[in-house]
Formats: sequence, C-alpha cells, structure tokens
Amino acid sequence: MGNETGKPDFSNVQSSVKSTAADAPKADFSNVESHVASTAPDAPSTEQTYTVQSGDNLSKIAKHFYGNANAWHPIFDANRDQLSNPDVIKPGQVLKIPAKS
Repeated sequence: MGNETGKPDFSNVQSSVKSTAADAPKADFSNVESHVASTAPDAPSTEQTYTVQSGDNLSKIAKHFYGNANAWHPIFDANRDQLSNPDVIKPGQVLKIPAKS
C-alpha cells in the first residue's frame, strides 16, 4: 500500500502510553443489592362492578356499559363463579364488569 499524494503517512507512528489496566484494582460488586420501586401512580382498575337491579338482564347491563346488548358474554364469563346460567341473575348480586375490549 503506497502513500497517496498529499496525504500524511502515519505508518511509522508508535504509542508511548503504557497500559496500566493490569495494575488497576478490579471493581468489587459483591455487596450490590437490587430492588425495584416506582413513583408512578397505581393503574386505575380496569374492572367495575354493578349491583343487579330488579328487571335487569345481562343484555341490558351490557348495553349500559358497552353500548351493545349483544356484548353480554364477557360479563357472564367474568362472573361464572356466581352465575351458571346467563338468563338467571338476581337483584342484589354484585357483578364484575370487565373493561371494554
């Protein structure tokens, strides 16, 4: 590789700095502890509840919360612990209303 015209030739430059990395003490991280904390506020609950009133049915409740009476399935699924039949709900029951998906 020849020297191009007008460009300096640094091929013979040598460093005079001696590395002291081998002499430097190694960092000791044996006492480092980790923890996680957040200053962000807790996320708002995405689940509401609704107390069944006389004359209610899952379609009426879905229409109220989701704007669509046919969207009753998520309410039924979220409340299978207390509902075995989507056509049978009782006044006073407190139903979980999942967030609209």
